[in-house]
Amino acid sequence: MSVIEDTSTGSSARRGAVLARRTYWAGFLIGVAVMAAIDEIVFHQILGWHHFYDSATPDAALVSDGILHAGELFVLVAGFFLLADARRRGGFERLSTWAGFFTGAGLFQVWDGTVHHKLLGLHQVRYDVDLVPYDIAWITGGVVLFAVGLALTVAASRRRGRG
Repeated sequence: MSVIEDTSTGSSARRGAVLARRTYWAGFLIGVAVMAAIDEIVFHQILGWHHFYDSATPDAALVSDGILHAGELFVLVAGFFLLADARRRGGFERLSTWAGFFTGAGLFQVWDGTVHHKLLGLHQVRYDVDLVPYDIAWITGGVVLFAVGLALTVAASRRRGRG
């Protein structure tokens, strides 16, 4: 079933489930975008620890940050459009939105730490230091956010089952 499925027809329970998924995915996109923004603003700009792609010239690294920032803003806007649509249709679920938010934020953080940092080597958290504590903190932080998201997802599903 698509996230943008037409909810104007069908049973009330089915409509509610579709709208709950829509608010979940809206929160998920917003969570990904917010975590990307925190990474980009704090670690790329303020601390200057790394860029999205560090294995090139400083100009290319700056352009890669700009592309990350543009993508993050696009995802943020898409998430808010989905959220606004669910609200307009009377199907906004706060708990589902938070579940999606934490799941998306955590998944971004884990993906960044494992795929971008370790597998692809696009950048590291920081350079000229022992990476192990940074890697542990980076990935563990993402796992904690992801776990919170999963717990909230279960809670939202149980609440929908009772309601």
